[in-house]
This record gives sequence, structure tokens and C-alpha cells, in this order.
Amino acid sequence: MTLPARLLAAAALAAFATPALAHTGVEPHLHGLGSGFAHPLGGIDHVLAMVAVGLWAGLVGGRAAWAWPAAFVTAMAGAAMLGMAGVALPGVEVAIALSVVALGSLVALGTRAPLALGAAACAVFAVAHGWAHGVEMPADAAGAAYGIGFVAATAALHGAGLALVQLGGRFLSPVAARAAGGGVALAGLALLAA
Repeated sequence: MTLPARLLAAAALAAFATPALAHTGVEPHLHGLGSGFAHPLGGIDHVLAMVAVGLWAGLVGGRAAWAWPAAFVTAMAGAAMLGMAGVALPGVEVAIALSVVALGSLVALGTRAPLALGAAACAVFAVAHGWAHGVEMPADAAGAAYGIGFVAATAALHGAGLALVQLGGRFLSPVAARAAGGGVALAGLALLAA
């Protein structure tokens, strides 16, 4: 089993892990790992952006396949902490929609960026997503578990994008991933119009 396949399998298993609820009345367990994992999956804007990061990184290949998702996850986690701390970020919904348009466009155009520039772009796009995750964390959440959950879900969505590129290279036309990027960009435009 390849490393990306192992990571994707581990993330999937983590999604099904739940804390032991042997002690009744312990509210933080209600919003822990599972709730954090579900959060990014509940918004199409987050799903599209995160899968698009994996698609873009997979299309470029090489070190970008791990560095760009890692940059996104790192910046997202930092921005989530700012959101949890109550730091304001104006225009976050527009920024999230613009990230979907931009990432989809980068995939659709087959943009090949230098490693550092692509990582920086992914980190910038991640800020609004991470801040939203932090602000939307339930007040009674177990913060660390919730954070681990949405980081794992994000990594799994990046892995899904990477896997789609791998499958596309084996079974489909190479144009399929770029067409998916175009669909992501169009969905981002629809989010902006909403």
C-alpha cells in the first residue's frame, strides 16, 4: 500500500473513531473529533476548495503533492486558532468563495507554479477556511479534538483530490482533472453570486 493510500485510510478510520462516552453529562465530548471531522464536509465551499488543492498538487506532482496540502493545513490550523480567539476577519465568506474560484481555475488551466509560490498560494487560500472553522466551533466543543477532526478531514479531502489525479492518470483522460477544476471554478462563481 502506498503512503498516500495509507494516509487516506488512516484519515478514514479516524473519522469513525469516537470518544468513550462512559461518563454522562460531559458535554465537551458531544463536539469532539467526530464533530470537527464533519465540519469541513458540511460545506460545499470547503469540500471544493480542499479537493481542488489535492487536484492541483497532484497535477503538478513531485514535492508539490505533499508540500501544497501541508501548507494549506498548517495555515488553516493557525487561522482556526485566531478564529477561536475571537480575532475578526472581514469578508470571510467572499474570501472562501474566491478561493474556490481561484483553486478551480488553477486546476482547469493546468497552472504549474514553483513549489514555494504554490505553497504560499495554498496557505493564503487556507486562511479564510481555517478562520471559519475556528469561529464556527461549538462553544461546548473539546477544542483540541475538534481541531484534530477538521485537520484530518481537510487532509482526507486533499488526499481525495490527489487520488482522483492518480485514478485519472490510469483510467481516464488527463483532461478529466482539469475539467473537474473548471467545474470547481464555476461552482465558486455560483457561491459568489449567492
